[in-house]
Amino acid sequence: MSKYLLYSMTYEEAEEYLSKHDMVILPIGSHEQHGPANPLGTDFLIADALAKEAAKRTGVAALPPIPFGVSFHHMHFPGTITIAERVLEEYVLEVLKSLAKWGVKKVLIINGHGGNLYPLMIASRRAREELGIKAYIYQWWTSSREKLAELFEPEERGHAAAAETSLNMYLNEQWVRKDRLKDERPKKHELENKIITFTYTKEKSRSGVFGKQLNATPEKGKTLFDTLIEDLVKIIEKI
Repeated sequence: MSKYLLYSMTYEEAEEYLSKHDMVILPIGSHEQHGPANPLGTDFLIADALAKEAAKRTGVAALPPIPFGVSFHHMHFPGTITIAERVLEEYVLEVLKSLAKWGVKKVLIINGHGGNLYPLMIASRRAREELGIKAYIYQWWTSSREKLAELFEPEERGHAAAAETSLNMYLNEQWVRKDRLKDERPKKHELENKIITFTYTKEKSRSGVFGKQLNATPEKGKTLFDTLIEDLVKIIEKI
């Protein structure tokens, strides 16, 4: 079967795929600010692009992306949409319940937004206990950290900084405002490395950018995307 997107299949084609495969890929992101230059959909757009290409190369079918995530910290920036942690947890679990009905045993969640991690971890644990599904979580900035570090300096790897912006320039260049690129060093609390507390993005960055963004290029984005895909394909094959 040449199709690799579950939503592009008819139910008969889906039945054929599910009779031979017990794994799918689920991209998840957010709809939130990424500085003046990047689109609000950055996180789910990148996650979806990774899911599609990985599915194409491995034959493991990809689902449509879940576009909304836990983004309370960005709510001072217009257009940001957030959902509660428990809502995301339950939503993902409901999706996995349907997949379980059709024999799926493994799900690779490609998470494009760090704020989603904790509810996804709970959903992963519950999926195993309640559904017999193993849900794995891939995040490109952590799962492929070593490869990312080969291409970008630490200051270029923050929220909406050069790494993320370069991916956008390569994948969705028509939506990136190159005339609005900027660098901003985020403010740090004196106890930041000693304690953890909730903070709003505006308390750390006026623009919403965390670090150096001006060095972003579509060429760097392509190199990063290709590198991430190579790593992701290996991960899928091992799973």
